[in-house]
Amino acid sequence: MSLSKYSGKVTPSKERIYELLRSPVITEKSTLLSEFNQVSFRVPLDASKPEIKAAVEDLFKVSVTAVNTLRQQGKVKAFRGSLGKRIETKKAIVTLAEGQSIDITTGI
Repeated sequence: MSLSKYSGKVTPSKERIYELLRSPVITEKSTLLSEFNQVSFRVPLDASKPEIKAAVEDLFKVSVTAVNTLRQQGKVKAFRGSLGKRIETKKAIVTLAEGQSIDITTGI
């Protein structure tokens, strides 16, 4: 990843781009976001908003207006009497420019 001191533009490497967008989130709630021109992805915990924006723009050739991220802490759950811990996850909700869309059901 390189960060230009003056422009503030992040350009992750090609390997990092494919690592950043792990999978699309396909739930009922995330499909409702498509009405507002938003798409959600699972991303690594160390991913930053400028990196995610650059990855989506480069991979899907769309214009991104905003990136919101949220972290879900792993919690301890009991399964068949033994304790286990869910993993921590990070999700990115990407807002696309007006008139643009991403078809997440097809492959890259």
